[in-house]
Amino acid sequence: MSKFPGNKRFAFTVFDDTDFSTVENVGPIYRFLVELGMRTTKSVWVLPNVPGAEIGGANLYDKDYLRWVQKLDGFEIALHNVRAGDAPRDLVERGFREFEDLLGFKPRTHVNHFSNRENIYWGPARFSYRLPRMIYNFANRFQLMNWYQGHVPGSEYFWGDICKERIDYVRNFVVKEINLDRVNPSMPYHSSAQPFVNFWFSSCEGGTVESFCEALSEANQDRLEAEGGVCIMYTHFGSNFCTDGKLHPEFERLMRRLARKDGWFVPVSTLLDHLRLTRNHNGIIPPGELAQLERGWLAHKIYVGPDHSGRSLMNSKASAVRAGS
Repeated sequence: MSKFPGNKRFAFTVFDDTDFSTVENVGPIYRFLVELGMRTTKSVWVLPNVPGAEIGGANLYDKDYLRWVQKLDGFEIALHNVRAGDAPRDLVERGFREFEDLLGFKPRTHVNHFSNRENIYWGPARFSYRLPRMIYNFANRFQLMNWYQGHVPGSEYFWGDICKERIDYVRNFVVKEINLDRVNPSMPYHSSAQPFVNFWFSSCEGGTVESFCEALSEANQDRLEAEGGVCIMYTHFGSNFCTDGKLHPEFERLMRRLARKDGWFVPVSTLLDHLRLTRNHNGIIPPGELAQLERGWLAHKIYVGPDHSGRSLMNSKASAVRAGS
């Protein structure tokens, strides 16, 4: 019996990080997803970007972009922090209010952005175990120990209580594996070491169009289907997936092939809700699974390759704070 609704053989979705996004460069991608019968999750920034923000893109103060987002029928709209750039608590509260006022519903899913100070349980705080935390701090020359403060009561950037009250799911580790059941079968999970996050989820590495296509190779698609697996691709559709209105040809080919398979193509929170209801583990993750997840992500960051920005974990503070995927 299938573990997915409608006897679907596997589950696939995408979390689209809003970095670089505009109506022009991501609009054609979402029309394409509708054509394929897929519904996924798109994150947004609510408030105007901090002047000079290193990573830009449109936000909901852009009226054309807002109207376009409002018309994304069936897609989940999530948060990638409330703006591109640090946001103290008062701006986080404002961002949540304006998100609901503009879109008519509350965000359920969140992903930390880049090097924002208000990122919650980011940097060394994303580890539950001491050893990987120590290795991370050493690799970053201890420059990030107190940088991220979204979970630190008393900090001007603290919003952990807001996250606990309003956000169901927060993304943590990105892995180089098409089937998340292989590395995080307890997803979504709760960690007692990080009480302000209700449930964490992992995702599959696809930050660039090249890594997305590598992850979604024909062989990997077939294995995902054969294993009855779960895939949440983490990507940036605003980064070269569409140029001058034309989709990247390999991305288009692979997505069309995937859509012909008998998959369950729903937004991230819909998929995670289903997993919570059917896995019956109350969000508890076995210590060994969590330890392996943390060690695997850290090893990948240090020894295998850089993050989507092209910078490795161990170069400098500027590069280290970017190693957030």
